[in-house]
Amino acid sequence: MKSKTLLTVIFFLAITTSFAQFQNKKNLPFTWKTDTINASVPLSEIQIVLPKGSFPTLDAPKFVGKEESLAMFFINEPVIALEINGNAKAYSLNVLTMHEIANDQLGGENVLVTYCPLCNSGIVYNRNVTIDGKTELLEFEASGMLRNSDMVMLDRKTETLWQQLIGTAIVGTYNETQLETIPSVIISVEEFFMRYPFGEIMSKETGFEESAKYYGKNPYKGYDSRENPREVFFASDKVDKRLPAMERVVDIEDDGDYKIYTFTTAQEKGVINDTFKNKAVVLFYKEGAISILDEGDISASKNVGSVTIFNAESDGQKLSFAKFNEEFIDNETKSTWDITGYCTSGKLKGKQLAIRPHSNHFAFAWLAFYPESEIYNE
Repeated sequence: MKSKTLLTVIFFLAITTSFAQFQNKKNLPFTWKTDTINASVPLSEIQIVLPKGSFPTLDAPKFVGKEESLAMFFINEPVIALEINGNAKAYSLNVLTMHEIANDQLGGENVLVTYCPLCNSGIVYNRNVTIDGKTELLEFEASGMLRNSDMVMLDRKTETLWQQLIGTAIVGTYNETQLETIPSVIISVEEFFMRYPFGEIMSKETGFEESAKYYGKNPYKGYDSRENPREVFFASDKVDKRLPAMERVVDIEDDGDYKIYTFTTAQEKGVINDTFKNKAVVLFYKEGAISILDEGDISASKNVGSVTIFNAESDGQKLSFAKFNEEFIDNETKSTWDITGYCTSGKLKGKQLAIRPHSNHFAFAWLAFYPESEIYNE
């Protein structure tokens, strides 16, 4: 009996000590049920910012078609768009700002749509994970914590903590488990319906009245015009000096190696034909989508455009591209392609370039997690 009591005391002390390692400047009560003993990052890197449950998660959200969407959103509003098995959905970044996570299904897949406004990171993951050979379906929510200014998520089953930007469990039962990325693009509402006229956009009718007051508004006014991120969440002396902290970047990965491209370079060139790990890729840039982190009224915000990345081949034929009048033309067949990688006219009409999995971020955030990334420089 004494031995059992001693073990209980030791375990309690270990848990209490681990709780104390988190940054908790507001002295919020630790109500998370996370197994903090099982961690792959120092707990001192994680900031407790808000109580658990502060962000209402969008579970099985409602969607609306083109006509209702165009009345609900303005055409230059950015959305995360994805297509699975012939079904297309889009999720407004502005609506996601107030929720950060949507648990949904599309084309028979269980999807996790995430957006962290502090890092401008919009990524879609598969909610199915394989543990010890068994597939488990998880639901996620924002934990109220940050690491490197990036959202830390939790799954509701075990309250394991997951890093949003990298899709990896960092503390808890599922520690070091990796989520599968689902290819997506960030484009404007107008571009989404040009490509998917029968697609749907997540409705603003979410059932959360307090959050709905801020749809169409930016609680981070002027954020992406700053030279550095908010120091309360990310110390300026930690910013990687190779790129401006708030430069927008997109990334690609191959066997654990990463390469990033800046929006500035993509905008200047219009098209980037490149090779990474002996595989041809192409980046398209098009104006139209606005920033949701600029003006208080997002409809008045500046244009930042869209950058999308694809494998540069169709049916085994390698392609290279040039941009003419906001359209993309391949040099081999002179076919015309849109920002989503869909061929709209020419010999290859109806073909779709495979999306190279990528996501958008501010440079400071990406380089905090992947400082070894290659930076594209022609």
